[in-house]
Amino acid sequence: MEEITSVQWFPGHMAKTRRKMKEALPLVDLVAELLDARVPLASRNPDLRSIVGQKPRMVLLNKSDTADEAVTRRWIAAFAAQGVAALAVDCKSGKGLNQVLPLAREILKDRIAAWERKGMGSRPIRVMVVGIPNVGKSSFINRLAKSGKAKVADRPGVTRGNQWFSIGKGGELLDTPGVLWPKFDDPAVGERLAFTGAVKDDVVDTEGLACRLLAWLRDAYPGRLEERYKLTDLEGLPGHELLYAVAKKRGMLISGGELDTERAAATVLDEFRAGRLGRISLERPEETE
Repeated sequence: MEEITSVQWFPGHMAKTRRKMKEALPLVDLVAELLDARVPLASRNPDLRSIVGQKPRMVLLNKSDTADEAVTRRWIAAFAAQGVAALAVDCKSGKGLNQVLPLAREILKDRIAAWERKGMGSRPIRVMVVGIPNVGKSSFINRLAKSGKAKVADRPGVTRGNQWFSIGKGGELLDTPGVLWPKFDDPAVGERLAFTGAVKDDVVDTEGLACRLLAWLRDAYPGRLEERYKLTDLEGLPGHELLYAVAKKRGMLISGGELDTERAAATVLDEFRAGRLGRISLERPEETE
């Protein structure tokens, strides 16, 4: 029940996204890659670097209010060491969003200076926003554009076509459909995406997924489990036993008095994704070196 299962989810419309991005690249000055701050590695698209080529890039670690702050700082330093500027943001609270355009200007300062020499100083910075489904692209754009024109939903695959948005005098954003690669070579990557909700729950075993998450939290953040679900003596307890314990503590029963593990699994996943277990990061840069 606790084995990592292979997650495959690649809707057909996403196969066209690479082509659309390449077509749109000449129209933009910078590519902003939106990642989930809890899983910066898993939420990256491995093909993006080859698609973007030499186009300047920035990384935006979204949902940072639900990620471990100390770990996020280490990720920003790790990206900087690779020559990529990164910024922690949160689209729900608006945290960090006022730094996006200044960072873009810093990255493009040489190009902006060239524009000014040509009398094009008022030209807006054009940014393409990319990222996997459910990473928060539409919410990000709506916040910056102060409009609700980009479609938003708490499920993967909502945006379908390219859309431009003005973010005041200084910039324009180009939205693109979400991108997921067609195959998860490492099953753990697909599972981490499933933990965060980037993969639809209807294509995974949610009870098994919740057991795996609970087992990981038991080792990495035991205090969060103890506090949220009033659990004790977690050491060595397998994931399915932890799920039973959550169901028991929450009084989740079905007819006959059996524990409703399906409901408990949905609760654990929902509460983790909403940040109710506290600020948790599933990946650390030092583990990827």
